[in-house]
Amino acid sequence: MSEVALTSMTEVFPRALASYADAPGAGVWDVLVGRAQENPFNLVATIIFVMAIVHTFLTAKFRHWAHEVEAAHKEVHPETVSFKGQMLHFFGEVEAVFGIWAVALMAAITGFHGWGTAVDYVGHHVNFTEAMFVVVIMAVASTRPVLRLAEQCLRVVASAGGESPGAWWLAILIIAPVLGSFITEPAAMTIAALLLARQFYEHKPSAKLRYATLGLLFVNVSVGGTFTHFAAPPVLMVAAPWKWDTAYMMTHFGWKAVAGIVVATLIYYAIFRKEIAALSGNKAEAKLAAKRESRPVPVWVTAVQMGFLAAIVGFAHYPALFIAAFLFFLAFSQATAHHQGRLELRAPLLVGFFLAGLVVHGGVQGWWIEPVLKSLGELPLFLGATALTAVNDNAAITYLATLVPGFTDSLKYAVVAGAVTGGGLTVIANAPNPAGQSILQRYFPDGISPLGLLAGALIPTVVMAACFLVL
Repeated sequence: MSEVALTSMTEVFPRALASYADAPGAGVWDVLVGRAQENPFNLVATIIFVMAIVHTFLTAKFRHWAHEVEAAHKEVHPETVSFKGQMLHFFGEVEAVFGIWAVALMAAITGFHGWGTAVDYVGHHVNFTEAMFVVVIMAVASTRPVLRLAEQCLRVVASAGGESPGAWWLAILIIAPVLGSFITEPAAMTIAALLLARQFYEHKPSAKLRYATLGLLFVNVSVGGTFTHFAAPPVLMVAAPWKWDTAYMMTHFGWKAVAGIVVATLIYYAIFRKEIAALSGNKAEAKLAAKRESRPVPVWVTAVQMGFLAAIVGFAHYPALFIAAFLFFLAFSQATAHHQGRLELRAPLLVGFFLAGLVVHGGVQGWWIEPVLKSLGELPLFLGATALTAVNDNAAITYLATLVPGFTDSLKYAVVAGAVTGGGLTVIANAPNPAGQSILQRYFPDGISPLGLLAGALIPTVVMAACFLVL
């Protein structure tokens, strides 16, 4: 079917928020009920979205079922692969969840509005730039020359503490998130997670400390990108409409974020100081260091690789350009293969799939998020944005805030501060989180528990909220 014919079969979708006949002065519940009655698809889309969120809590169960099915299959057919087991593994991948449920959403759109509308929505109204960028930046940031340079820079700081696991833990969790303001949050998350894996998680800390570190990392990265107006997705959504520049971000958000990062990290260090100190006695570090030590990367190779990274960051909003830069990078990587590690694409592609599915769902959730934001005062808006971020990407929250007329400067500050504060509560709360989870999940034998992550992120989230509200 031609694009012209397909376009003729479409209707305006998703429906403009201003087109709803909301009763003047109606409360939030009345507005939501009225919008659901005007367009029953709204309720269906939100139910599918809630089911996807519930699915993220059940991924560990799916993986458990997969192991049981594969074990039973191997006893009968040891020479073949269990299709059922592999499918259960797929349903147990957190990164696959929203993509799986996007299929159900596409079916619902087709049922209510027709196939042409479904294709037009995904093809023309959903912005996949962020998902594509995360795939590219993860792949480049995780390469050996880039990671080695980051490690050498942080080693200077960690050397003040004797390069113990605790010193590395502090250096990575305080400095790497702030770098997100300049190299973008996804790149900072990738580098921080890879270095934490190498310098901290390999020492096998307790489950409680593993989750505390993961939650702290997610929260710190979420707020660490607020020094500039282009690096954090929730800030990027409002920078142009509200005319916020880097100077504004530094004076209103950046210094408060740094204060929160330092305080939250030191609080966790104080809580776990005995266990972190005990890790220093782990003799595996010498073995790990010897294993990692190999031929050095020439300066010119590192410089070129950083040039590619800078170009990709500079072209972050132009897919044709950053993908072209990535293709040139792949050619350079192949030409210097003896200085490169294995180029990892599985994790970046899974994370990109996760984010693509999330934005497909997020595009049809505005019908209930917008009136909720519109009804709140300054403090309730801050708290509401923090809570909503836990069940939706924080960039979607701030984008919808730009559509609300009459927002004062204090309300604008409240919604963005709340959105970045809540960015570590769940894996879906902030775009870079799936990258960190994908890299570190191998250190969680039963999979990363959403409740464990929430518990680990609570204290840092409270600290950040206090910094943004009080300072």
